Amino acid sequence: MNGEGRGGVRGALARFRGRDVEVKTRGELEAMRVAGLLVARTLEAVTTLAKPGVSTADLDALAEQTIRDGNGVPSFLGYHGYPASICASVNDQIVHGIPSAAQILAEGDLVSVDCGAIVEGWHGDAAVTLEIGEVSAADRALSAACAESLQAGIAAALPGGRLTDISHAVQTAVEKAAYRDGADYGIVAEYGGHGIGTSMHMDPFLPNFGDAGHGLRLRPGMALAIEPMITAGEPQTRELDDGWTVVTADGKRAVHWEHTVAITDDGPWVLTAA
Repeated sequence: MNGEGRGGVRGALARFRGRDVEVKTRGELEAMRVAGLLVARTLEAVTTLAKPGVSTADLDALAEQTIRDGNGVPSFLGYHGYPASICASVNDQIVHGIPSAAQILAEGDLVSVDCGAIVEGWHGDAAVTLEIGEVSAADRALSAACAESLQAGIAAALPGGRLTDISHAVQTAVEKAAYRDGADYGIVAEYGGHGIGTSMHMDPFLPNFGDAGHGLRLRPGMALAIEPMITAGEPQTRELDDGWTVVTADGKRAVHWEHTVAITDDGPWVLTAA
């Protein structure tokens, strides 16, 4: 689940600068890795189930069972009143889509599944965009561009660097993919990544665009949820009446990819990759 880019200018600046960033020991990162692997297993199970005719509520039920079978607790369930264990955002939904028995996946859909788990007080958080049956070439390219930008952001998560080195790497990768694909991808501004550890959302807020060389200095022991969200059209968003689901204002499709990443002396460690 992504960090929100709202809360006033002072609040945003404080979160961006990371005044209260949690720095973990190696042992604590290894404990986070347990939660991260449970998230990875859960997303793998959901990916296998996600086919035409399956509801997003079915995906949610499987995710919750998988997390609990792994001795974890769903991070999202009850978080500020959120009613499910995953976010399942279909087609023009960007993030925070609420699973529903009425939302039946169909051939050609894209569904972004965001999942979090807590194990012994430590959080893992990751998201994937799934193709339901055969999707269009444009949708496949959109999702690939987002996944590539996530990998670029991860590669920039280096000790001694600055927070916006990651932001700039994500932006640059999206722009390169857009040029390659002959598309005009949008980068969602209101939502981005975040610190993670003993809580799901922590300092700092991590934008998905911007110049390099700004923000807090990255130190070994920090952990970040890196999560680009891009659209097939304009990046403007609107929130539905349910108070959670965020959709593209122009109705075009959106995708979301995410990993929890630790900063280490040996480079980035993706805690939510199996």
